[in-house]
Amino acid sequence: MIKKKDLDQDNIKAWKEYIKNPSDIYDKDKNYSRKNDKKGRFKYDLHGYTLDDANNKVKEIILLCKEKNYKEILLITGKGLHSKIDNDIYASKDLGTLRYSVPAFIKSDRELNNFIISINEAEIKDGGAGAILIKLKNL
Repeated sequence: MIKKKDLDQDNIKAWKEYIKNPSDIYDKDKNYSRKNDKKGRFKYDLHGYTLDDANNKVKEIILLCKEKNYKEILLITGKGLHSKIDNDIYASKDLGTLRYSVPAFIKSDRELNNFIISINEAEIKDGGAGAILIKLKNL
């Protein structure tokens, strides 16, 4: 086993300065700017969200994207490969993951459904089975 070396004072000082203003760390909860735009596309990562939190965030995102005239939303859901759902005998392995439940939630919400043209699995380059591409209507 390799023993970690103690940090010297210069490294400790540099770390303390960095954590005061970590400008290069991406905060996915605050990224609602147009720089997210790729041909009118909004991208959001739902990794780590519970089912209820993901559904609430998706509703918020869809309403925001309609207001800001986005044409598409790319939701990164993951494939559910690292889910701990195997330990719960009452949970469905297929329907418990976000990639299945988020589209079902959107389709069941009448308000959101009015804004949607289609919900499909993303292309391989955009995440494939681990992402959902939502196309929005022009209203």
